[in-house]
Amino acid sequence: MNPYRRKYLVGAASLAVASGFPTVAQDVAIDIENMLPGDFNWFPERAPQGAVAVIASIPEQRVHVYRNGIRIGVSTCSTGRPGHETPTGVFTVLQKDADHRSSTYNNAPMPNMNRLTWDGIALHAGNLPGYPASHGCVRLPLEFSRLLFEVTHVGTPIILSGARDDPWELVHPGFVLGGFAQHEMADAVEGLDGRQHPADWNDDAPYPITTVLATAEDRKIILMEDGEKIYEGGIDLIEDRPLGEHVLVLQGSRDSGLHWTGITHHPDPSHPLWPESQVLARLRVPSDFSELLRASLHPGLTLIVSDIAATPDRQSRRDFVIMTGDNLVSPRPAANPREGQSD
Repeated sequence: MNPYRRKYLVGAASLAVASGFPTVAQDVAIDIENMLPGDFNWFPERAPQGAVAVIASIPEQRVHVYRNGIRIGVSTCSTGRPGHETPTGVFTVLQKDADHRSSTYNNAPMPNMNRLTWDGIALHAGNLPGYPASHGCVRLPLEFSRLLFEVTHVGTPIILSGARDDPWELVHPGFVLGGFAQHEMADAVEGLDGRQHPADWNDDAPYPITTVLATAEDRKIILMEDGEKIYEGGIDLIEDRPLGEHVLVLQGSRDSGLHWTGITHHPDPSHPLWPESQVLARLRVPSDFSELLRASLHPGLTLIVSDIAATPDRQSRRDFVIMTGDNLVSPRPAANPREGQSD
């Protein structure tokens, strides 16, 4: 990054600490709108530890990186050009490759690739002309892509969105816990304290990366481990109102409950939303799901809450997750002949 571009840092915000935890969404003021192509900021010291979530705002042509609910980086980007629009929705990183090359575009280098779909959508380093120019991928400055690559892991949630909202914080006495008795919740929290975030796992990690999808339209809850569906069941909602579109990342335990940071994204800005603090309180899940979940809890677990039904045309098989736009990604082919495609 050009060092003179650091003039956009107009002041430093101290990370206030409450009970040893930084406040969510405190940030250095950055003139994001006036960044030039290739500009980025990166301040990992704001939140040295915690689960990571990434928002790529297509209208802004910006990528925002949050750790433990604190923004640690923002960068210019280039998304899909007309006719090759980047699909919007919630994804998880499926594969990482620091030295990826395209099998479609003349063996073009695509360094520091975080794959989002098996059909070729990814975040990677590439040319940034100042406008959407890719074939659907999210191009990043080379150095920023390297820094991002270091903090993501398979399973990191990536939101490709038409808007960006700051994260919010929630400490909930349960999960979506119609099925957890109080003593079971205490056992789950105690067990969670001994578990590591996926970024700290080695190749012999004893437990998989967990993702949960709760959908209001069809009243379903799905539990995924390492991208594979292991459970699907029904849920009940308290009050028949939209839930909204939310991504919650489990940070750990606090005050005898589960500590989450959440991001709300709005496919429909006119959609009436329930208060974010009530999202989990409105969900009631089966007891057999709760038992499975208790064994799968770990820092970095991702919960996706959506009003959109979990139907096959709104998902992309092992790509996971909910697609909110019209450009839906097709399922992964059985032989996977296009796995190397990106741009």
